[in-house]
Amino acid sequence: MTDYKALSEIEWKHRLSDEQFEVARRHGTERPFSSPLNDNKAEGSYACAGCGQLLFSSDDKYDSGSGWPSFTRPIDAEVVGETTDRSFFMTRTEIHCARCESHLGHVFPDGPAPTGLRYCMNGCVMDFQAENDSGG
Repeated sequence: MTDYKALSEIEWKHRLSDEQFEVARRHGTERPFSSPLNDNKAEGSYACAGCGQLLFSSDDKYDSGSGWPSFTRPIDAEVVGETTDRSFFMTRTEIHCARCESHLGHVFPDGPAPTGLRYCMNGCVMDFQAENDSGG
């Protein structure tokens, strides 16, 4: 099993596209409304593009109008981690993949029921796996 936390910057650059690397490893942000996943309505799961860990379910996805794929909660609390982000003269809660520590986006307290949370994620750092996709 790969130890994703031990991968070098060069190894990450080989695994990810330039945009994915900028967002996942350098804590960047994709342009709003630029990800096809923002408008995706298919049933399935959203996985980390860096390591393949399942992160979110389409059951918890909603249109927040923000321009980024938004979810009310992760598949499991253990699949994401949180850190405090104090960039841009504000304090936000950053979300990252618990397995590989790739930056995914931020969580805000302005989402719908049942959690009241909006996990505002960068689509370029997630891969969609359709529910009926056999993977083979």
